[in-house]
Amino acid sequence: MNCDVARQLAPGLIGEVGGRSVVLRQPRDQAEVRQLHAAAHACPSRSIRAPGRLDAALDPFPMALDDTVHLCGHNSTHTAGANSYLLCRPDGTVMMVDTPRWSTALAERYQALGRVTDVLLTHRDHAAHGRRYADAFGARLWIHEGDLEAAPDADRVLRGTDPATIAPGVVALPLPGHTRGSVLYLADGRYCFSGDSFYWSRATGDIEVAESVTWYSIEELAASLARAIDQLRFEWLLPGHGDRRHLPAEEMTRRLERLANRTRELRPRTVDFTAVRW
Repeated sequence: MNCDVARQLAPGLIGEVGGRSVVLRQPRDQAEVRQLHAAAHACPSRSIRAPGRLDAALDPFPMALDDTVHLCGHNSTHTAGANSYLLCRPDGTVMMVDTPRWSTALAERYQALGRVTDVLLTHRDHAAHGRRYADAFGARLWIHEGDLEAAPDADRVLRGTDPATIAPGVVALPLPGHTRGSVLYLADGRYCFSGDSFYWSRATGDIEVAESVTWYSIEELAASLARAIDQLRFEWLLPGHGDRRHLPAEEMTRRLERLANRTRELRPRTVDFTAVRW
């Protein structure tokens, strides 16, 4: 799949060769063993195998990225291996952003962090399992009208391009481009759940758009970035595909401004998954 999930979690141990992820070497200490087990438990195709059975005791998910956001792991083939997240709120409740693979056991594990009130879908490609998780949690399912056919039974439908408040401190910012109904979710002036609108590229050491995997319109994505740039203030970039990054908000803003300028110069191209610069 070349989804990059395992390479994010076990850098140096798993790398890309010929458009595929491969184990570069075996772990040398317990820290590296834990990295490989994290990659194995996240891998959507379950392609990483330990000698004997995979040790459930070494499943680190949900994995805390800081005191507010957890990485769900257990990525799904039905979302092309996208990452998903749990956002903890000050009142003890939790929001899920996009979805991991579905299982009752995983739903119970995630809900152990707190009562999940909302499942926030960033766009149509990541809508699989949304209804099942929302029903299991007794939560509201959110999607934008532009991608409504991917979740026609959503409980809340975002419309237009104006920001919409989801809950105190959490805002949905429609950003059409990757798909017609792509949405960013911004929280607390610190976190940006960007779906597939933009991501951190290890190859370029910068924020990038997946120009070769833009289903709707690269010109519309450029216009969306230009329109939204003044509203994008955050420290954590948390994409569905591509790597995560934590930087000072001022640095993120500078990089986003440069990204908006670069994106204006892009033109439509044929979809090519192999051209993504992870």
